[in-house]
Amino acid sequence: MDFSEIMKQASKIQDQMKSAKEELKNIETEGTSGGGLVKVTINGDHELKKIDIDPSILVASEKEIIEDLIIAAFTDAKSKINSEIAKKMKDITGGLPIPPGFNIGF
Repeated sequence: MDFSEIMKQASKIQDQMKSAKEELKNIETEGTSGGGLVKVTINGDHELKKIDIDPSILVASEKEIIEDLIIAAFTDAKSKINSEIAKKMKDITGGLPIPPGFNIGF
């Protein structure tokens, strides 16, 4: 395989990555904490889209616990979306490592 062929392949992968990034923006995952008492939904851009807090924990004295549960739920959702991104990248690259400096757009 000559250098021009490698560059064509790299360009093709980069185009696929851009397309995948657009697809991932539309994927949403839900993270939970506190046994489901707090749920957050984020998209592929790691934007927080929704928070759902069970009314049973809405007690003023539990403020710090609720805040910690929101953070934990967000971390859970972020981990899930990052797994989706990694899976999509592996599908596109066929499991090949991305060379340093190659802009994949994520």
